[in-house]
Amino acid sequence: MGDRDMAIEELSETACAQLLGAHHFGRIGVIVAGSPVILPVNYLYREGRVAVRTDPGTKLTAAAMGNVAFEIDEVDEESRTGWSVLVRGTGFEVTDSLDFVSEEMRRFPVDTWAPGDKASWIRIEPLAVTGRRISPPE
Repeated sequence: MGDRDMAIEELSETACAQLLGAHHFGRIGVIVAGSPVILPVNYLYREGRVAVRTDPGTKLTAAAMGNVAFEIDEVDEESRTGWSVLVRGTGFEVTDSLDFVSEEMRRFPVDTWAPGDKASWIRIEPLAVTGRRISPPE
């Protein structure tokens, strides 16, 4: 199958939300000392927001009140198909925040794979959610 036999489909916001809700591993992009850094994270997507549990460090410091990108994807290299969802927004460090949204978010069951306490929380408030799928044309 050649490249010309494939189609790129823009995913609806609803489809993006469904994919975000069905998965729990992604990558957060932040700016550190003027350069982009992309780091793997476990997350939970609920009520239009991304919740990330982490340890203090680069992710937490760079995401707080910063522009962030968050991406999930799935690819099949053999068939050359896949999809990706990109969330662009503002990151907030909400570990100790007392507002209702942050308190609710800290109750989300974010299961982390990496060792450590992961007692710190990042909330991503989306400004834009977009997605694409590449597949054979129908």
